[in-house]
Amino acid sequence: MRAQQMTSNTARRSVPGFFLAVGIACLTAAAVGGRLALGLVTFGILAVCSLALVLLGRRSETYQGLTEKAPDERFARIGAWAWAGTGIVLTVGNLSAFIGELASGRSGDPYFWFVATAAITYIAFVAFLSRRT
Repeated sequence: MRAQQMTSNTARRSVPGFFLAVGIACLTAAAVGGRLALGLVTFGILAVCSLALVLLGRRSETYQGLTEKAPDERFARIGAWAWAGTGIVLTVGNLSAFIGELASGRSGDPYFWFVATAAITYIAFVAFLSRRT
C-alpha cells in the first residue's frame, strides 16, 4: 500500500515538474536566442501553471484520478477524451496557420510539417490500434 501511495504521489508531482522543466528549457532557449524577456514571461506562465497543478493535486479528485498509475474507467475515458480534444485543437490551429501562411504568399513550411506529422501519426495509430483490438 505504501509503495502504491508513493507511486501515486510521484505521478502527481511529475506533471508539475514537467511544466517546470519545459519552462526552464524555454527560458534557456530564449536567452540563447537573445530574447530573455520572452523566456522569462514563458517561464513565469509555466511556473504558475505548475503551482496551480500542485495545488489542484491536493484538492481535486479529478486531477488525482488522472495522475494515478492505474486510473479507473471514468478517469481513463476523461484522459483519452482530453488528449483527443487537445490533438484536434492543435491540428486545426496548425492547419489554419498553414492556410494563412499560404494566403500571405509564404511557404507555410513549419506548419506544413506539423500538419503532415499529425496526419501520419493519426493513420499510424488507427492502423496499430485496429490490429491490437
